[in-house]
Amino acid sequence: MQIKLFDPQDDIAKLAEVMLVLRPSFTKEQLIEQISLQQQQGYQLAYLVADQQVVAVAGFVIGLKLSWGKHLYLDDLVTVENVRSKGFGLQLLQWLENYAKQQGCGQFHLGSGVQRFGAHRFYLRNGFDIKSHHFTKRLG
Repeated sequence: MQIKLFDPQDDIAKLAEVMLVLRPSFTKEQLIEQISLQQQQGYQLAYLVADQQVVAVAGFVIGLKLSWGKHLYLDDLVTVENVRSKGFGLQLLQWLENYAKQQGCGQFHLGSGVQRFGAHRFYLRNGFDIKSHHFTKRLG
């Protein structure tokens, strides 16, 4: 088992295959293009390899806000369906927490769709608290 930060020499297609499980509204090509755009804004990817396969991927940003100070915001966390409940998501989450501390972050944030009850149980079990409601409004 190995966790790595994405490097441009890595095969983004392998990570995109896993990300499509969480983001099925994209094609693989669209997802790769979107990741490239977001990387220009500080988006990073970390991924876990087990048995020579990418089995979990996390997309995140290190940010700075008046309300949170320096923080890591987890945008995406996904584990391949056939290896869920084997601890890979937890290992990646713990790696991200350690990475955030190494980067001088004081907080770790994430959002999760209101319908994702299994994900909520996972985050609550791993020390996260529900601190707010997040509101959105489509503009167009």
